[in-house]
Amino acid sequence: MARIHFLTGNEGKVAEAKHHLEPLGHDVVQLSVEGIVEPQAEELETVARAKLEQAKAHLPNQDDWLMVEDAGLFVEALDGFPGVYSSYALSTLGCHGLLRLLDHLHSEDLHVEAGLRRAEFRAIAALMTPDGIFIGEGACMGRIAPAVDGEGGFGFDPVFIPRDLDLSGAPAEIGVQGEVSTHGRTFAAVDMDLKAKFSHRTEALQDLLSQLGSSE
Repeated sequence: MARIHFLTGNEGKVAEAKHHLEPLGHDVVQLSVEGIVEPQAEELETVARAKLEQAKAHLPNQDDWLMVEDAGLFVEALDGFPGVYSSYALSTLGCHGLLRLLDHLHSEDLHVEAGLRRAEFRAIAALMTPDGIFIGEGACMGRIAPAVDGEGGFGFDPVFIPRDLDLSGAPAEIGVQGEVSTHGRTFAAVDMDLKAKFSHRTEALQDLLSQLGSSE
């Protein structure tokens, strides 16, 4: 198994990566590099690949692996905003600012109102190994909560409620009680084990690991 240097300044992301990768025997360590520039791009994968290229010279051992993860919250009523700009939006608007944006789009029709809050988390897990670059993708469908809920998680977790999951792990129909549910709570209000069953990051990591397994 490999030592994986995770390029991120977010300790929450490191903890989540350890939660999934260390039981498989991988050693996950945080890598901090100053001056990494995010390109102005519309795709998460483009941003992730650019970060890998910039950071690879900072690996202490060139046989080690390098991982980056890029994720974004895509709100349907805001034409996908904040999307790839989620980090910037979080630092400038924050969760409360995002809620205020949606509050301006209210409707007297409750069905329309519910639709205005539809959102999706998307994630890319990009791993650079001596054998090449592997890209895992994940998504989690859900909605924006009416108010900030919970003190755990990170990013926009306190305002995102995932759709329930059915027995196969697929999103249940809106309004249908699924087999796995946060019961209307946000990602920030549930423990990591429950969050991992929905998480776009989990799905991206699993996609990544399945590719690594098939390449061996």
